[in-house]
Amino acid sequence: MAKPTAVIKFRAKLSRPAIPKGAAWTFLVLPVAASAKLPTRSMVTVEGRFEDRPFQATLEPDGHGSHWLKIDKALREAAGVAAGDSVALEIAPVEKEPEPKVPADLRKALASNADAKATWADITPVARRDWIHWITSGKKAETRGKRIATACDKLACGKRNACCFDRSGMYSKGSMGAPEAAE
Repeated sequence: MAKPTAVIKFRAKLSRPAIPKGAAWTFLVLPVAASAKLPTRSMVTVEGRFEDRPFQATLEPDGHGSHWLKIDKALREAAGVAAGDSVALEIAPVEKEPEPKVPADLRKALASNADAKATWADITPVARRDWIHWITSGKKAETRGKRIATACDKLACGKRNACCFDRSGMYSKGSMGAPEAAE
């Protein structure tokens, strides 16, 4: 059984993304030392406090061995902070990963393939999240459609994990990573 991670405390700069222009959300990149205390270099759901406001979110790999966190407008405004501010966080991995939101097109494809749906129901929330991330990380609608078909075929054959998926973002060509900060 994995040993629970202690609360990780740090400060980070809040940035606005360069794309999409005018985004209402902001983000921060965890300091490497804080990220190193997490149990994985891949996506990990945490709960904690953002400027003393409770939150739960999934950290994403930044592609450089650390993680980044998207801060929605509501949390940022509740905390009374703005892009450019240094913010205080306290985080810890959740005890049980939450179920990911299944996109409608994938849900429809799984519903029409009983064997794929059975494997999907039997895998962990983390494995389901990885399949969803692999499918949705395609930049073109055509790619997404092909990935859904491939996922259903592989799941129907009992494959439980998305093959050749770089969960850390360190070895893929830009499919994962922190957004570029606006100037």
